[in-house]
Amino acid sequence: MRRYLLSAAAVCAVTAGQAAFADEAAAVKWIDEEFQPSVLTKDEQMSEMQWFITAAEPFKGMEINVLSEGIPTHSYESEVLTKAFEEITGIKVNHQILGEGEVVQAVQTQMQTQRNLYDAMSMTRT
Repeated sequence: MRRYLLSAAAVCAVTAGQAAFADEAAAVKWIDEEFQPSVLTKDEQMSEMQWFITAAEPFKGMEINVLSEGIPTHSYESEVLTKAFEEITGIKVNHQILGEGEVVQAVQTQMQTQRNLYDAMSMTRT
């Protein structure tokens, strides 16, 4: 669970591959073009982005492997949010989407081999 939380925090954190100004410019672009409407004002969103930029500084250049079950929410994360995240942070997210059974099999393989294949995994409960 701790590994999942740390991975999730890293995925949510914003770090710089370039100067902070470039991170802020990418954040503004995504706030304007994708993260609307929102209950937060654009200034509040930018304030949060700036917190992430600062908090994630130690993770520059990181690459994260994520495995998710194939549902619309995860498709949006894979197709849209990983692009936003990489542009804002410089952290590359390899987001693999598989069927439910394949996700379970991947988790079992990871546990049996004690080899870390994924930094985070996501499935839905029914």
